[in-house]
Amino acid sequence: MKKTIIITALALPLVFSARAQWIVYDPTMNVQQIMDEAQSIAEYVQMIDNQVQQITTLGQQLSQFENYESLFGNPSQVLLSMVAPLDADLQNLEPGRNLENLVANADGNVALTYNDSGIYATVGTSFQTPRGQTIQRPADQYEPFTAIINTASNYVTVADNAAQRRATIKDQIAQTTQQLQDATTDAEVQKLHGVLTSLNGDLASTDDEVNQAAASALVQDIQNRNDQQKQIQALTEQQNAEFEESMSNYAAKFQLLDAPTVFPAP
Repeated sequence: MKKTIIITALALPLVFSARAQWIVYDPTMNVQQIMDEAQSIAEYVQMIDNQVQQITTLGQQLSQFENYESLFGNPSQVLLSMVAPLDADLQNLEPGRNLENLVANADGNVALTYNDSGIYATVGTSFQTPRGQTIQRPADQYEPFTAIINTASNYVTVADNAAQRRATIKDQIAQTTQQLQDATTDAEVQKLHGVLTSLNGDLASTDDEVNQAAASALVQDIQNRNDQQKQIQALTEQQNAEFEESMSNYAAKFQLLDAPTVFPAP
């Protein structure tokens, strides 16, 4: 009996110790964990799918941009050879001089010696009388003629310069038109249109310069003719006044007889 009690007492701790090492299984908890894991995997798959769609969309946008660039081009990469000479021509000073400057530099001696390379006869700064006396011409009275010479020479200079520039500009217009026909992108077309417009404006500017030079010569000629008429009128008035004064003096000096002349008897 004592042996049985002792064995039982010794065995009890072993039994309790063995029960403490058993794994407890909870089916409800395990199913919940599986469901949570499945939900996490589903959300991850959805995230991956969204990223794939974003990458696909970006790829499509990039393809569209590349297609757009191939059609319209990059304006910053379109370089035109005629822009530099066009810019230089537009910034150059006009070859002609204004009328005020031409008139201010009118020296009468130029008119006295000018013959335009032998086309006109030279007036000369002096002349001789039949008796051999040398008379100097008043140079200041020939300044209006020099003003016309200056404006006419200015017109010739401007016209020659314009003719040379027009030839260059027309050649650039032809090159631009050819490049416009060969253009493959909208950016190139737009830039070429801008250059073509500027070239046409520059071409018109040469015409304006020539017209301005011609107008200066015309205005000076009008002024000269006006001054000539003014001098004629002034001289006529002076001559009339002098004639009236001479007649008055003559009448005072030589009075007409208002009675018959009486001669002494012989």
